[in-house]
Amino acid sequence: MDTTTDTAEAISHPTTDHEASTVSRPQTMYRPFHGRMLAGVAAGVADYLGVDVTFVRIILAVLTILGPGVPIYLVGWLLIPEEGAEQSLAGELIQSLSSRPR
Repeated sequence: MDTTTDTAEAISHPTTDHEASTVSRPQTMYRPFHGRMLAGVAAGVADYLGVDVTFVRIILAVLTILGPGVPIYLVGWLLIPEEGAEQSLAGELIQSLSSRPR
């Protein structure tokens, strides 16, 4: 058996173990309807990063105790669009203000 041919084939056709182990995540971040407690910010971040939502909620709780957690959550609520929405709440507000006649 010629091992150089087997090695060359293995190099030119890598296994898909890495591809199978990667977590598919959404291309853009959304606040989903499933798994939300308040506005879905933690669930959206967890879905996007491919981690458990409990992990994100614990980090947000610690950040809230340290101070910046609530402002971070509010910014996420404004900037991350809801599932199925075209744009975020902030984007809708900016668009409505810019399209208003002067």
